[in-house]
Amino acid sequence: MSEGICSHLEAITSVRQPERRECEECVKTGARWVHLRTCQQCGATLCCDSSPNRHASGHARASGHPVTASAEPGERWLYCYPDQALAEY
Repeated sequence: MSEGICSHLEAITSVRQPERRECEECVKTGARWVHLRTCQQCGATLCCDSSPNRHASGHARASGHPVTASAEPGERWLYCYPDQALAEY
C-alpha cells in the first residue's frame, strides 16, 4: 500500500477473502446485490453502496468496523469508511 493512507488501512496486515460470494443479508431476504465487499475485521461479506440495501456500509456504521475489501474477482483494493480512503494491495 502507498504512503499517506489512513491508520485503519495501515493496520491491515493480511486481507480477508470472502468465504462465499454472496451478500449474507440479501440472501436472508431474497434481495439482489450489485457488488460485494468483505469486512476486514469480522469477515462478513455484504453488498456495496451501488446495491439497493447497502449492507456493507450499514455494517461499518453499526459495528464500527472501518475497513472493507472488494470481494469481486480481480479487484484488489481496501476502503476505509470513516476516512473515505482507498488503497490497492
